[in-house]
Amino acid sequence: MLNKPTGVVSSLKDENGRRDLQEFTRGYEERLFNVGRLDADTTGLLLCADDGAFIHHFTSPRRHVPKRYRVTTARPIDAALITALQTGVQLHDEPAPLAALACEARDDYTLALTLGEGKYHQVKRMVAAAGNHVAALHREAMGGLILPDTLPEGGWRYLTPADFAALGWAAT
Repeated sequence: MLNKPTGVVSSLKDENGRRDLQEFTRGYEERLFNVGRLDADTTGLLLCADDGAFIHHFTSPRRHVPKRYRVTTARPIDAALITALQTGVQLHDEPAPLAALACEARDDYTLALTLGEGKYHQVKRMVAAAGNHVAALHREAMGGLILPDTLPEGGWRYLTPADFAALGWAAT
């Protein structure tokens, strides 16, 4: 479990010399792969693993593993934005509107947004299609696993049995 800082690409080796996940996994003996991706400017929960079945389970679009984000918007949140995100917005390259699993305002500029898929820049594109703009984005949770407040940005730790249980995964 990594609390990914901003400015780091979700790759274990970036060919363009940008900061990557290898910075945080040096010294780990097994070859690791990131479980999904976060944009370079997105912070928060990112899992890395060496277990192919685990990676596939949590990245397969068929699984619809919910991911919760804290979205800071550029303009104040209104009821129309929340309604649009809950009922679905049409993105130019999608055949059908995409809807959030859950969406609620935490304050005038902050949303808790839960999605069941992870398409390219999906949160940013959905918020833009609903009439606002993402100023900052942070993944708080994946499945039942919540990024602990005690894990500092850039910090990582091994998953515990309780973490695996929160994910619904039987650790071996």
